[in-house]
Amino acid sequence: MSSLVTAKPVTARDPFFDNAKYLAIVLVVTGHLIEAHRDAAIVHALYFYVYLFHMPLFIVLSGYLSRQFTFSAGKARKLISTLAVPYLIFETAYSLPGLILYGKFNLTLLEPYFLTWFLLSLFLWRLSTPVWQQLRWPLAVALGLSLLTGMSKLPDELAMNRTFGLLPFYVLGLMLRPEHFQLLRRPYMRLAGALTLGVGLAAALLVHAAVPTEWIRWRLSNSEIGVDDLTGTAIRLGLLVAGAVLVAAFLAITPARHTWFSGLGAATMYAYLLHGFVVKIAERLELGLLLSTVLGLVAATVLCTPPVRKLLHWAVEPRMSWAFTPLRRPA
Repeated sequence: MSSLVTAKPVTARDPFFDNAKYLAIVLVVTGHLIEAHRDAAIVHALYFYVYLFHMPLFIVLSGYLSRQFTFSAGKARKLISTLAVPYLIFETAYSLPGLILYGKFNLTLLEPYFLTWFLLSLFLWRLSTPVWQQLRWPLAVALGLSLLTGMSKLPDELAMNRTFGLLPFYVLGLMLRPEHFQLLRRPYMRLAGALTLGVGLAAALLVHAAVPTEWIRWRLSNSEIGVDDLTGTAIRLGLLVAGAVLVAAFLAITPARHTWFSGLGAATMYAYLLHGFVVKIAERLELGLLLSTVLGLVAATVLCTPPVRKLLHWAVEPRMSWAFTPLRRPA
């Protein structure tokens, strides 16, 4: 897997999707690095704004690029080698600093640590793909599940709150077709997208202080955040709608042509899985806001480059053919 979302192999990559993934990973990495400065109102507002749509964007693209997933030996092997094995590797890797610094090795494979939740959730979403493709109203069902599960305190295992809470974005991606993205590339949609993002930022500046940060992290139930189910359901629905609108707006302003960073967008999984180490180091150094922002931009870019991919291919994109039996060819 050479990106945060894995597509069916094609002869020529569409730079539009790679551009979107690179720009989104910049938001993810920078967002994590400025998190320590959220005491400042403007930083908290920007943090809140970015978190409304940066992971929903990756999840929508994941769904779109998973439309061809079926239950087959080849697909099962791909799930294991591109999601399950990297998950085990990075769950272990992120547990090692605790052993080195504090003499404690706390490895809980079913409870994803920090950013590895996305791999586990994507594994489960992709497994469910054929089910959603058989339903008449898949998005309505996914939306209902998302809202209903917010009423219960789900186990931390398998990142259940996030897996169900963010499920509508994956199913939305499954429902999209190439013509929908073509529509977003029209000139008037670019202007509409820019205006929508501007309005979204203005709204975030107005409401961020009144909205607990946990809402945009999707990891707790309504009662754990401190609201009744009616209020919580309304907030969750609003966040889902806002996320979808901002994802569409972001894609509308994404360049469709080949750019200097298009090639980097093909390797965003590297930046996603590796930037957590940068974040942990930056926290100990207590960098200022400006340095944290610059570091986010640099790290997101450098971690997608060919040298990093070559050095850490074994962890992010492990070759697992040795672990599988030979595929049987049809008689």
